[in-house]
Amino acid sequence: MNFFRVFPAIIAAVLAAGSLSPFAFAQNPQDSGPIAALVAAISAACRANQNEFADFLTASNASAFRALPQEQRAAFLKRFSLANEAGKPLLSSDEQNHPVLRCSAEEGTAEFHIGEPRTHDNLSFIPVTVVDGEQTDFGLVREDGRWRLLSLGLVLLDIPQLSKQWAQAALTGSEQNALNTLRTLADAIQTYRRAYGKLPDELSQLGPAPKDQIAPDQAGLLDAQLASGSADGYQFRYRIVSEGQGFDATFELAAMPTDYGKTGLRSFILDAAGKIHGADHHGSLATSDDPVVN
Repeated sequence: MNFFRVFPAIIAAVLAAGSLSPFAFAQNPQDSGPIAALVAAISAACRANQNEFADFLTASNASAFRALPQEQRAAFLKRFSLANEAGKPLLSSDEQNHPVLRCSAEEGTAEFHIGEPRTHDNLSFIPVTVVDGEQTDFGLVREDGRWRLLSLGLVLLDIPQLSKQWAQAALTGSEQNALNTLRTLADAIQTYRRAYGKLPDELSQLGPAPKDQIAPDQAGLLDAQLASGSADGYQFRYRIVSEGQGFDATFELAAMPTDYGKTGLRSFILDAAGKIHGADHHGSLATSDDPVVN
């Protein structure tokens, strides 16, 4: 869908429904004022339309954005629109006649309340409040006769740097999820041992069971995905370290990034003593000689 072609029709439909008073939107949102440009930029990000979004960046940022790998451009739009998948932008207004833009996707809706702009010559700063989030000022600059994104909050919009920061944050979050999953798996294994007096032979035995049919091979302690040894960009391996009766047996759990460099850098291992070690092994197994992870 081409947003520039359908934008006037969207506005006309909303006005006809009585939900939005006449904002000064023109055929080209970039030429009709900073609010229209911001609405169109967030809408393009919501729809995951990389080409349209780049049109609302300054020349230097647009070049840097187009030079990014496709997956980084996609990740940038997800961050900008607060949606993990392509959605549908819906425009309305609040009681003060300020625009309200909703990015509606299958997983949920992000809602942007756009406040009164502070415009001086070729600069404009627009407060935007996200429902269940914080308020941020979006800065726009008039470049070559069009309003383009300049800053987020007090930070100038630097596409390459922001992409690196967001990518690092995503890696850190994925690694933290892996650590949490190791603990979840260990707890499930210990619960199995208390119930059946032995360690499970493999993780699949901890998986879902039909109602009222819990058994040693279907203990109902993990969901199907975790019981298969995969979750949140990591693969998990379980092995019994030492055989023994009851609580004398020991085990290890290992976690490796499924796609090294994208879903994680560090590999982890929960040793027989219950301590987690981790290091960057380029996707290979961690060892108990690696540093302990707090």
